[in-house]
Order: sequence, then structure tokens, then C-alpha cells
Amino acid sequence: MAAEDPQPLLRFTGHRHLTTRLLLSTLTGRPIRISQIRSTSPTTPGLTPHEVSFLRLLDAVTNGTQIEFSMTGTTLVYRPGLITGSAEGLGAQGGVLRHEITRECAGRGVSWWIIPLCILAPFSKGSVNVTFWGEGCITSSTPAGDMSIDSVRTAILPLYKGFGIERNIEVRVLKRGCVPRSGVAAGGEVQVVFGHQVRVPKTLHLLNPGRVKKVRGVAYAVGVSGANNARAIESARGVLNKFVPDTYIFSDVSAAPQVESKEKGNPGGKKKGAVGFGVSLVAESSTGCLYSADVASPPTGGVTPEDVGKQAAYQLLETIEQGGCVEKSAAETVLCLMAMGSEDVGRVALGKDVIGDEDMVQLGRDLREFGGAGWGLRDKGEESEELVVSVVGRGVGNVGRKMA
Repeated sequence: MAAEDPQPLLRFTGHRHLTTRLLLSTLTGRPIRISQIRSTSPTTPGLTPHEVSFLRLLDAVTNGTQIEFSMTGTTLVYRPGLITGSAEGLGAQGGVLRHEITRECAGRGVSWWIIPLCILAPFSKGSVNVTFWGEGCITSSTPAGDMSIDSVRTAILPLYKGFGIERNIEVRVLKRGCVPRSGVAAGGEVQVVFGHQVRVPKTLHLLNPGRVKKVRGVAYAVGVSGANNARAIESARGVLNKFVPDTYIFSDVSAAPQVESKEKGNPGGKKKGAVGFGVSLVAESSTGCLYSADVASPPTGGVTPEDVGKQAAYQLLETIEQGGCVEKSAAETVLCLMAMGSEDVGRVALGKDVIGDEDMVQLGRDLREFGGAGWGLRDKGEESEELVVSVVGRGVGNVGRKMA
């Protein structure tokens, strides 16, 4: 008979917010049980391939984690271990963990794995160095709503500086991979290096969004003519220059990735991966607040670079209009780090559309389930469309590495 858990299992139902709950479980050390995972689906009940892949990633960067599935995959019991980093026992420099994203996972962009990994990394015992690769590794934005790896690098990672986490953090795009059409592999490759571990994140106070002063971006073309980038950039600048004259968008042209051919007639050979183009934009305000937008060409084609550039520019303006100091796609990162920080009250101003999002409301509820305090909400001002969110840190910090 198995030994009794020192802590009772926290119980959840449904597949929604699964990655967030696994992330909070790993950070706080609380075991969880998630049931009724797509139990009503007649064709694909249980965990999807990308969710299983995320569990494999958590198992790889932790030590002592126990994962149990039911026969159908509709029930999951997760008992987290210690966050050790990418290569336990390989010295202070650590090693490189290679995490394969298979073709079955091609519905999600690689940022879906990287953003939660970056939240875990500051609390690791050692440095985190993970390379994501494989036929399902998509570096562009996706129809499922995942941001591109360029936006992760320019709009998510700089936020860690506000928590005192800023050294040896890097995301390297080794191969670009777009959303593939049926029968084609993505073939991207991305390396995440996170070498700054802290005892406890600093308390954050971010209340003044400032005024947007500059826009930077990356237009990328994978396996298609570089002229697509020039056309997308010109179209985006045509919209943005009216508002922000300091707009600069870099052009990145790369060949289509070569992926392993698994065909019987060509064993060990290579074939071309997915092609496409897209634009990632990031606006920075006078107080250092960041807002991003991502648009990529669909795998079926039929969209011009001018449309992609213009759509990215309008999407960026909509994100800025929502207000606040943190955009919707970065809010989970900021609020999780605030909740794990020192036992003090941190404050951040968020737009009402951002904090009123269903995912944000559920994040607040889940943080309470894992022992955190409830958020305090108040209007920033009578005519303001922003709310000030007060978060009390739990002081969980990094239990594996005692640091000042």
C-alpha cells in the first residue's frame, strides 16, 4: 500500500487551465488530481499529445515527480518533485535538455511550452537550458492563439527584470518553423537559456503605463521570397507611423527547415518543412511597459503580406487601447511571479478587459486554491479604464537553492 500523502490532493475537473494548474502545483509543491478531462468527447477523450508532451517536460526539469494516468487518460494525478533544472548532476554549467515536439503536437506553438517553463526557471535548483525541436515545433504565431517566439523574446522575457531576474536569460531561434499544412512538418528549433535563479522574486509595483514611445518588430519569411517581408513592413509602417514615428521592423529571411524523411522510399533522407511569413510587433512605453501583436500567414495560403502587416499593426493598436501596464498574454506570467514573491503587497495596473478575461478570473481562483491570498481590486481613477490589482506574495520562493 502506498504511503499516505503528507498533503491532500487538490481536486480539479476539466481540461481547461490544465497547464496553469500543473505549473502552480510544481511551484507550490501541492499534489493535484484532475478528472473529467474531455470525458464527453466521443473521438478523443483524455489528454491531447501536446498536454502529454508538457507533462514530459515537467518530468524532465524536476526530480521526484510522480505522474499517474487513468486507462483512458481522462484522470490525471500529479505529485510534483523538486525543480532541478535541465541537467541534474552535470556541474555548475549544467547540460542541455533536448525536448522533442512531435508532429501530433503541431496544433500549438512552441511558446505554449516556453512561457510556463520560464515561470518555473527562476525557482530551479540549477540553470535551465532546453532545446525544443521536432516536426511539431512551430516558432510563428498559431491560429490557436499562441504568440510567436519573437514576441516571447521581446515582450515576455524583459518583464522578469522587474522581479530582479535579468542575468543570463536568452531565447535563441535556431530554425524557424511555420504552421504546417496537412502532411508537412514544421521543423523549428528553439533554445531557452535561463541561468538566473533567485531565492524570492522582488515585490513589483507597476502603476504608470506611460505613453508609447517606440515600436520594434520582426518580419520573418521562411522558405519564401524576402520581398514578402518588405511588403509586410511597408504596410505595417503605413498604419503605425501616424501614431509612433519611431517604428523599426527588422527583416529575417531564412530557408525552409530540413526535417527527417520517414518515408520508406527515402530512409534517412531530408525533406522541406513548412513555409510561410509573419510579423511580430512590440510597442514600448516611456515607463518600460510592453504591448505585443502577432500575425502569421495561414498554412493554406491566400493571404497577402500587405494584409498580414496591416493586421499586425491594428492588433497592436487594439492591445495598447486595452490599457494597463501589462497586456493579456503576459498577465499570467506577471501575476504568478507576484504571487510567488516575498510576503509583501505588490501592485500592478491592468486594463478592465485584461483582468475581466475568463482565464485571468480562473487564475485568481486557482491561486487561492493553492494557498495564495485573494486579489484586491480597485479603480485606478474615476474616469480610468484600468484597475489596480494588489497581490500578496506567498513567499514560496526557491526551496532548492538557498540564496541571498
